[in-house]
Amino acid sequence: MSNAEHPAVQGLLEGKKVLITGAARGLGLEFARSVVQGGGSVVLADILAEQAEAAAAQLREQGYEAHAVALDLNDPASIEHCAAFASKALGGLDGLVNNAGMTHSGGKSLEQIDIDVWDEVMRINVRGTWLMSRACLPALRASGQGSIVNLASDTPMWGAPNLLAYVASKGAIMSMTRSMARELGAGGITVNAVAPGLTLVEATEYVPRERHDLYENQRALQRAQLPDDVSGAVAFLLSGLSRFVTGQVLAVNGGFVMH
Repeated sequence: MSNAEHPAVQGLLEGKKVLITGAARGLGLEFARSVVQGGGSVVLADILAEQAEAAAAQLREQGYEAHAVALDLNDPASIEHCAAFASKALGGLDGLVNNAGMTHSGGKSLEQIDIDVWDEVMRINVRGTWLMSRACLPALRASGQGSIVNLASDTPMWGAPNLLAYVASKGAIMSMTRSMARELGAGGITVNAVAPGLTLVEATEYVPRERHDLYENQRALQRAQLPDDVSGAVAFLLSGLSRFVTGQVLAVNGGFVMH
């Protein structure tokens, strides 16, 4: 777990009840940490159930309210259970961060991607985001100040090669975000997306050094991107400061893509 402190978020999320998917490690865990440091409570959902529980336990040891639940985005029943668990454990739900996702097609050309891999990426990244959002809608509507933050990527913004299934899925997330915002605005729910650049987390360990160099050399801020570089944007979109911000895609990539 990152030991990064987030002094800028202190009090920003006071009383907020947030469910974060893919929160056992990496970006999702960093988001969970920023939520509780901001005064909120959190449910960490992940297919890595034991790792999620260990992370939640560590947050509880630090004095924060944190729970963990197993989540398999392949399974609609698991998604429904996760949403119900989060609402019950937290006593409601003010925010959902759809962070969980997968790549699997990295390094392969469009001619080399296996059809089953393509389908799985779409099922987890796109269908999973839709079903998770749908399952949480009753609790988010009841909140009166619900926020959904979808994790996109800057890869669709510049057309990253040899990553087509993932890029297509994240492009879909951007489009879904806008459509969801239109549909859910009448219920007071904001829907936005954060599009990080290549970030140093476990999920990107397979990325070749050349791709890291491409990002670092062509960013306006020329350094590696870390998980806590993204958490402030997510915290803002979950907070009361962004209640009139919806349907937006915020690129957080050090100026590699300026969207």
